[in-house]
Amino acid sequence: MKFAKKYEEYMQGREKELPVVELKKLKKILKRCRREYHAHQREGKEGVHGGDCSVENKCTGSCPVCEGSFFPFLLKEMSAVVGCFNERAKKLLELHLSSGFKKYLMWFGSKSHRNHAALIQEGKDLVTYAIINSIAMRKILKKYDKVHYSKQGQAFKTQAQSLHIEILQSPWLSELMALYINLRQSKSSKKAVMELFGDCSLTFDDDKPVLSCSLFDSMRVDISLTCPICLDIVFDPVSLTCGHIFCYTCCCTAASVTIVDGLNSAHSKAKCPLCRREEVYTGAVHLDELNILLSRSCPEYWEKRLETERIERVRQIKEHWQSQCRAFVGI
Repeated sequence: MKFAKKYEEYMQGREKELPVVELKKLKKILKRCRREYHAHQREGKEGVHGGDCSVENKCTGSCPVCEGSFFPFLLKEMSAVVGCFNERAKKLLELHLSSGFKKYLMWFGSKSHRNHAALIQEGKDLVTYAIINSIAMRKILKKYDKVHYSKQGQAFKTQAQSLHIEILQSPWLSELMALYINLRQSKSSKKAVMELFGDCSLTFDDDKPVLSCSLFDSMRVDISLTCPICLDIVFDPVSLTCGHIFCYTCCCTAASVTIVDGLNSAHSKAKCPLCRREEVYTGAVHLDELNILLSRSCPEYWEKRLETERIERVRQIKEHWQSQCRAFVGI
């Protein structure tokens, strides 16, 4: 079965409650572009493509039809999908990690969360929603490049990443995947979760952890859990808004801030050590579910790293307060 058919079946009935990438409308825009181009070819005119169309009927270069409708429409849809996914995933994870009176209020205020099975099912649906819409975005951009014999689709994807509306960049995706595995390891719900989340896994290749999830055999998401700075398993992991994951202490060092001041105090010009994008530290997300998963998966390493991190953090805190005292007394 083609992906478009699978996507249509999955999204049937969800359009009213969730924003989606509307493949049919986007394909119609591309067909309209082709019709207008060939109409102008028959009339012997240059057409709407600025004279860039070759004698081989290849539509290349700038296209007013697509630039005025296709890309703005897709950008709007991507923003809506990512915004919806982030909001729902954040609320779900807050519910799972909350405790005491706060958790009671959250459960009481949401009928869909009043039983554990509903909580698990919503998490699975959110991951499926994220990945299937990501595939849809990739497919329609690939079709655009095929129609226009260009690489503007790839350029648009890069633009979407810079705007932080590429759904696979979302820190909540890795958090939900970690949630699945944590629930699978729970004795109370082991059987039910195994049936739901058999496609999510944490593997160690040469002691390098990778969080994986697959869907429809057409796309596989692999998230490396090795810190690019210290080259070790991420400890107290944090995700920048560009989607890259680091140890919290390593991330603070890269941003030239102390752990006392935190990442929100980083300069707006501070860049991600990997992609070199700016303004990625403010709004960084602590990956608590991922932290729990890794601590359970490699307990001996975690204990050693915990002791090392404790010493380093005490040192930084001590230096911070010493500098504050010196500034206060005017030394």
